[in-house]
Amino acid sequence: MKVAIGSDHGGFTLKLEIKKLLEELNIEYDDVGCHDESSVDYPDFAIPVAEKVANGEADRGIVICGTGIGVSISANKVKGIRCALVHDVFSAKATREHNDSNVLAMGERVIGPGLAREIAKTWLESEYEGGRHERRVNKIKQYEEKQ
Repeated sequence: MKVAIGSDHGGFTLKLEIKKLLEELNIEYDDVGCHDESSVDYPDFAIPVAEKVANGEADRGIVICGTGIGVSISANKVKGIRCALVHDVFSAKATREHNDSNVLAMGERVIGPGLAREIAKTWLESEYEGGRHERRVNKIKQYEEKQ
C-alpha cells in the first residue's frame, strides 16, 4: 500500500505523528506538504493528495488541517474521491467497511496524537465489505460519472 499524505499549517504536527505511524507499519508514503508551520492554504495540499489517489499514484490518502473540515471539502471535489472526516475509531472502521473511503481527513485541533494514530491505523487496516454497501457506493460513482 502507498499513502499520499498532506496537511496545512494547522495539521502539520499531527501529520508528523501519522508519518511515524506509517513508518512503523512499513507503509510507503508520499508527503505532498506542507513542510513547516508557516501559514498556507489547505486546498493546496488536500487536492494534490486526492489527485494522487484518484489517478492511482497512491492507494489511499490522509489529509489534515486544524479541524479536518477544509481538507475534507477540498479532497471531495476530486472525482473518484470518497474522503471521510473522522474523529473516532468506530467511524474510521465504518467508513472503510461501508463507504469504501479512500481518503481520511482529521483535525489536529480536534483530536490528540494518540487518538489520531488509532484512527489512522484502524482506517488503514480495515477493508471494504462490499455486499449490501456496494449498491450505495455505486450510486455515488454513477452520480459522479454524470458530472
